[in-house]
Amino acid sequence: MTKVLNGQRLLKAALMGFSLTMGVIGCKKDDKDPQPVLEVQLKAHATLGNMLVDKDGRSLYFFASDATGANTCTGGCEALWPVFNATLSADKLGAGLTLSDFTTGTTGSGKAQLIYKGRPLYYYAPLANGANTPEAAGEVKGEGFGGNWYVAKPDYSVMLSNAQLVGADGKNYLANFTEGTGKTVYFTDSKGVTLYTFSKDKQNVNSFTKADFSNNGVWPIYETDKVVVPSVLDKTLFGSIVVFGKKQLTYKGWPLYGFGQDNSVPGATKGVSFPTPGIWPVGRKDIAAANP
Repeated sequence: MTKVLNGQRLLKAALMGFSLTMGVIGCKKDDKDPQPVLEVQLKAHATLGNMLVDKDGRSLYFFASDATGANTCTGGCEALWPVFNATLSADKLGAGLTLSDFTTGTTGSGKAQLIYKGRPLYYYAPLANGANTPEAAGEVKGEGFGGNWYVAKPDYSVMLSNAQLVGADGKNYLANFTEGTGKTVYFTDSKGVTLYTFSKDKQNVNSFTKADFSNNGVWPIYETDKVVVPSVLDKTLFGSIVVFGKKQLTYKGWPLYGFGQDNSVPGATKGVSFPTPGIWPVGRKDIAAANP
């Protein structure tokens, strides 16, 4: 009799333990944390390639006038191009995006704005029925607007800046190398650093760089053969040459360079006056093709 009672007690304890275990398992399953919202994602576009979109799939844009990384879309521009902002963490970014590439800035009107790789991010909100309405998911109508707006992408090899050229001598210059006040649209690398051409080069011929690259620190070659550019530029006009074993990007046959004194600072254009104006023009869309 005692053995039977002991056996019943053991069976009852085992059943209670099983019930508790299943309860815990059930609680864990029911209490599973929801997946975080992806505030910024990459979306493949049929013609523009991978581009940045928000959590709802709406396109994000760069502004060429933000050459230094500061928001310059003021006044009426703010309504047409609203700022994009979001609180980010690694788990709120889509695949292919890195948290360290994002920072936050503040506009002149005091609005917080997300910045990607040194460029502020915007929506496009054209007028519709008398009100500025952000584009719907998947739309890219802001691409190429005014020649200064283009979708934000992670892999541009050439971007555009639209700003006042200021030489190493501290003077303002125009696109024709004369002194003057006015903006010029010019090429930069993926980080917003100015790209130049050398007036003494010939078509697809680098006549500056030495074989041992001892002068490369002064005018470093733009070392890439990748051509990913805003749609306002004709990518077929870009190419590359091999300079002593290294690939250098070209445009209309002009080899492209950086300038050491710019110190890789976005918006710096000191090379336009070094050693004198006209020797090292900034890369521009409408520059004449290099001579053979």
